Amino acid sequence: MRPGQVRACHGPLGRLTVVPAHLLGMDATTQVTPTFLTQHELSELLRLPERTLEDWRLTHTGPPYLKLGRHVRYDVQDVLVWVQEHRHG
Repeated sequence: MRPGQVRACHGPLGRLTVVPAHLLGMDATTQVTPTFLTQHELSELLRLPERTLEDWRLTHTGPPYLKLGRHVRYDVQDVLVWVQEHRHG
């Protein structure tokens, strides 16, 4: 994996969590700073076209995002909360 890539894996409670590849060997007591994903990384994680994320930003219907200058970033924790809120069944 390239630096900055993430891997989805099951956490201790069986929930799907996102872990940056470079943090996989860390234990639960390690302090972790927020992880921000690019549009491309999030589209791979959600298995959606990047264009869908762009449309969601325009209509304010997708996961929360940050604008850092001209760059769009998604906080992994915000995305996971948004996904849980939009779960059906």
